[in-house]
Amino acid sequence: MSGIPITLRSCSKTFDDGTVALQPLDLSIAAGETIVLLGPSGCGKTTTLRIVAGLEEPDAGGQVWFDGTDVTPVPIEKRNVGMVFQSYALFPNMTVEGNVEYGLRVRGMPAGERDARVREMLAMMRIEPLARRRIDQLSGGQRQRVALARAIAPRPRVLLLDEPLTALDAKLREDLRVEIDRLLRSLAITTVYVTHDQAEAMALGDRIAVMAHGRIAQIGTPQDIYFAPADAFVADFIGTMNRVRGEVIDGTLRFGAGWLPLADGHAGEDAMFRPEDLKLVDQGSAQFRGRVVSSFFLGDHTRLVIDVGGESMLIARVQQRERLHAGDLVHCAVEPGAVMALRPVAN
Repeated sequence: MSGIPITLRSCSKTFDDGTVALQPLDLSIAAGETIVLLGPSGCGKTTTLRIVAGLEEPDAGGQVWFDGTDVTPVPIEKRNVGMVFQSYALFPNMTVEGNVEYGLRVRGMPAGERDARVREMLAMMRIEPLARRRIDQLSGGQRQRVALARAIAPRPRVLLLDEPLTALDAKLREDLRVEIDRLLRSLAITTVYVTHDQAEAMALGDRIAVMAHGRIAQIGTPQDIYFAPADAFVADFIGTMNRVRGEVIDGTLRFGAGWLPLADGHAGEDAMFRPEDLKLVDQGSAQFRGRVVSSFFLGDHTRLVIDVGGESMLIARVQQRERLHAGDLVHCAVEPGAVMALRPVAN
């Protein structure tokens, strides 16, 4: 199984009631790439996925290309795509193996080859002992594995996943995230994955397209998106950001009794930085100080909420084992080069 390149050209979508779900969008996806469409509800990510699938037609002028062929007028059943939904969309009256086999039978695959493919898929998804069970006898995680097996059994050219883990609990989501990553890497199939969960996006995407208001706000590798967000919306949506406002004097941002060094070209009166870049230091190395408002021990780190006398509290992600309590005085500094100047969100 191998992937194909996908290209969207000027794909927009306005529904009959006048709702503009997607602004004109251009997107190129490399063969075998996993691209994640990430954003809040209503941002256009599922509409984009449905246009790739052939479940929605783009507005006049929009085009969808698979491997150099214009498939815009081609219906979903002839595009050879596999789909996995949040709701699983399994046949409750069939067994696990019956669900996996269904698409192969519809395509006319000979019985012997069909049986071998079903066994291959059950083994790949590690659900062989469940082969004869009915769907209503399965857990949510087991059902999602069956849905994945059914989607990839016909060896589609493209795999499309629409919020596939949303209905599962946190531990199961994390486990299945690992399974899906293993599966996609082994198949090298071109994949479009829709989610509003940043952890899923960071873990699974070769690239992430962060969407807002029917547009792509930024597209890049997880590292690009996290460390060099294009604007304040992307920064806030991917992880947590601290924001400090003050007055710029001689290349530093002054706020209360504190200061932060600014990068060359910083023109604004606010700065943003990640919680892990806010360090607790000794008094002599401090850029500012504050009082702990809350301390949350989360196992691998402690999350501190610190009042530094500004307009909003700051968040620190720290590793030290000693317990800090509300009211404790802490001295702080921000890692060199971690302060960002970001443009406001474009509407």
